[in-house]
Amino acid sequence: MNSERIQIPTLLAKVKTAQEAAALIEDGMVVGSSGFTRAGDSKAVLQALAERAQSTPLKITLLTGASLGHDTDGLLAESHALYKRMPFQSDNGLRSHINDGEVLFIDQHLGETAELLQAENIRPVDLAVIEVAMIRADGLLIPTTSVGNSATFVQQAKQLIIEVNMAVPTSIAGIHDIHIPERYPFRKPILIEKVDDRIGSIGIEFDPAKVVAVVFTNLSDSAATIAPPEAKTDAIAAHLIEFFEKEVHKGKLSYHLLPLQAGIGKVANAILQGFVNSPFEGLTMYSEVLQDSTFELIDAGKMDFSSASSITVSKEWYQKLFINFERYKDKILLRPQNISNAAEVIRRLGVIAINTAIEFDIYGNVNSTHIYGTKMMNGIGGSGDYARNAYLSIFVCQAASKNDTISHVVPMVAHVDHTEHDVDILVTDFGLADLRGLAPRERAKVIIENCAHPDYREALMDYYTRALEKGGQTPHLLGEALSWHERLQKTGRMTSELERV
Repeated sequence: MNSERIQIPTLLAKVKTAQEAAALIEDGMVVGSSGFTRAGDSKAVLQALAERAQSTPLKITLLTGASLGHDTDGLLAESHALYKRMPFQSDNGLRSHINDGEVLFIDQHLGETAELLQAENIRPVDLAVIEVAMIRADGLLIPTTSVGNSATFVQQAKQLIIEVNMAVPTSIAGIHDIHIPERYPFRKPILIEKVDDRIGSIGIEFDPAKVVAVVFTNLSDSAATIAPPEAKTDAIAAHLIEFFEKEVHKGKLSYHLLPLQAGIGKVANAILQGFVNSPFEGLTMYSEVLQDSTFELIDAGKMDFSSASSITVSKEWYQKLFINFERYKDKILLRPQNISNAAEVIRRLGVIAINTAIEFDIYGNVNSTHIYGTKMMNGIGGSGDYARNAYLSIFVCQAASKNDTISHVVPMVAHVDHTEHDVDILVTDFGLADLRGLAPRERAKVIIENCAHPDYREALMDYYTRALEKGGQTPHLLGEALSWHERLQKTGRMTSELERV
């Protein structure tokens, strides 16, 4: 079995335990790990490092593709092993250490990390920990369920630790398309004209001399938390489907639409599920993550092909996927995230980007990352890569939450991730605002009337009307603009009972 998974004989002598491999990671190192939205991540070595740090203090800078699974981020944070983390995370424990200031967090566009490393604009990777399904005799590492930044980490790292995951069948070979763009000023076009175009290799080229340890694991990815559709997500999906149908009737789109992108999470997944019972077919996807909904659309005959950087699915779908892998294998591709999130390709393909907001304001600015403007949630992820370059940039969220005590349509967002200039469509469970071609004063009316929860519309319109008296291209009352957030902190609701009557 070892020789099937490790086809370079000299590497068989480098098989170690996770603890032995973790001992090779030194204090102060920059460590790059495979893993993108809990898929294809280090499942043994980083956990062993967290255990080691409890008795032998050390701190590393950890770079990944996106979030890690198996509570690894939280364990590293609790053992105080993290000095700096980038470019994305979604762990409650790590989040607390970031917001307390113990762990420095760089919230990057996911398409930029590899670019910054290649240009030597951030510290280079000292050691990379990469999960693979197999090491081929031709010098290729076959990734598992994600690519992320692994190819760049492997290329740059001085040392490599390879985790060979026996839980992933070797039949996964063939779904990856590994391409590393040339360094500037020798960069060539990324020649993807259709979502199923292949431009690279099925594996990651590597130097066996860099390998300092090979560790065997037998663990599945952490399962994605997929909530079933409910009234609010069903309503958002219905508004979007209606909008797309109108675009078809106007001759702007066909029933094939254009390639879809959807952010990670239960809202985006539930919205994509809405396409199952829609008139749209022959759909394609150029995204970051393939979720349950992607494979449901394939099964329903709605989705023809999907390209992304990882497969992040529920436990049920993880098992179903690999039991029936041949059914899906010729319908998916996994790419490095600086290719899946490349501005050039997104713009060329005309991607329809659907991402989730924490809140948005009456002029169309979107907050995707911070509660009260200061507390980090997960990170911007790839939403900015797509929003800035998409044919249609769509942001969705519920109009209000917590028994409607919190409005997600506010006078001014407490933190801006996506400016009004990069937002085309806003959707809540109460309606859809098409902002294309609208000036700020026009946008405000459309957003309040179509997207705000009825309990908050009057207060929002009152704010806007009084702001108009002050004038300006984008009218605001600076003394009140964040008062809704301040009131929420003090009283647990955004507006007073009197204002809600």
